[in-house]
Amino acid sequence: MPQFRLSEAARLLGVSDDTVRRWVRAGQLTATDDAAGRKVVDGAQLAGFARAQAAGPDDPTAVGRSARNRFVGLVTEVIADKVMAQVELQCGAHRVVSLMSTEAVRELGLRPGVLAVAVVKATTVVVETPEGSK
Repeated sequence: MPQFRLSEAARLLGVSDDTVRRWVRAGQLTATDDAAGRKVVDGAQLAGFARAQAAGPDDPTAVGRSARNRFVGLVTEVIADKVMAQVELQCGAHRVVSLMSTEAVRELGLRPGVLAVAVVKATTVVVETPEGSK
């Protein structure tokens, strides 16, 4: 089973090393010592903890749809010409970029600081693992 040093766990969770150490002291995460005497967290436990911590803001649209990958965030940039536009959203730790018509940007009122929901509907998702992570 993979294990992650506290600093690695912090990077994966998007928090500081000190925050992970506080979670360990509070009993929210269990750390053990590896062969080199460094504190590590079990990968499966870290994955469960990450999922529990990942509660994002509520989706304000209240619309039913089949797409399950919904990212609530703030518009950070809009680059538009006469026909097409690039819209960037910051959704938690994730940057989402969408290309759409400039007309759609105007109709939706998209500009930096606006709350928006990126809905991703894809039939293909590529999953990669770094060398040695198995």
